Amino acid sequence: METFIFGIRPVLEAIKSGKEIDKLLVRHQLTGSLVGELMAEARKNNIKVQYVPNEKIDKISKGNNQGVVAYLSPISYQDTEDIVSSVFEAGRVPLLLILDGITDVRNFGAIARTAECLGADAIIIPSDNSVSITEDAIKTSAGALYNIPICKETNLVDTILLLKQLGLFIIAANEKASDLVYDVDFTQALAIVVGGEDKGVSTQVLRRVDKTVKIPMSGKTESLNVSVAAGMFIYEVMRQRVKS
Repeated sequence: METFIFGIRPVLEAIKSGKEIDKLLVRHQLTGSLVGELMAEARKNNIKVQYVPNEKIDKISKGNNQGVVAYLSPISYQDTEDIVSSVFEAGRVPLLLILDGITDVRNFGAIARTAECLGADAIIIPSDNSVSITEDAIKTSAGALYNIPICKETNLVDTILLLKQLGLFIIAANEKASDLVYDVDFTQALAIVVGGEDKGVSTQVLRRVDKTVKIPMSGKTESLNVSVAAGMFIYEVMRQRVKS
């Protein structure tokens, strides 16, 4: 069951105290100085805000919600740079997974389960246009979301540039790529980008990656489920690293 808090002041104080807020629902056209302060704190803390009709908020909370409901995240988000640094310091080769535009909770849970089982160091998600980490997501992941670091970033392009500076090679899954997944060196420090099933990896992100690769296919179906594709990429990384 998802946990939430409601009311402008309680939500504002929760954010200021460091509570992990997954998303914030705000009534359309809600105004006031305290609302402005709440929105500023939400922006500062990279919290996704959704403006919704009052009926939706009242359906969630019957009390004096003041037009504001915040869902608490069941996990604590980690810092991307700290994760990479700790992996290098431990003498290991980093493997991060970047999810660009994945909104289906079942796909997200399946990806997290595979990533954790095969030893990925972290999953990076954007604050917008991304699945929320709910109890359903954790259940779908078989609890893996409790065991793998999740990083939430405002801008994936900036995050990719940071990862490059930290020494990672960035690869994106793209069905139009000329190189196959089996022809790439995955033993180096790496971040793999996979995109949503509807649009794939965004153009802005594709422009910043070091290489795009594809999974060879011979059937009539145009594409794989994104969780299956992500699993194949991660498994190939593990296969090469174990072999080496």
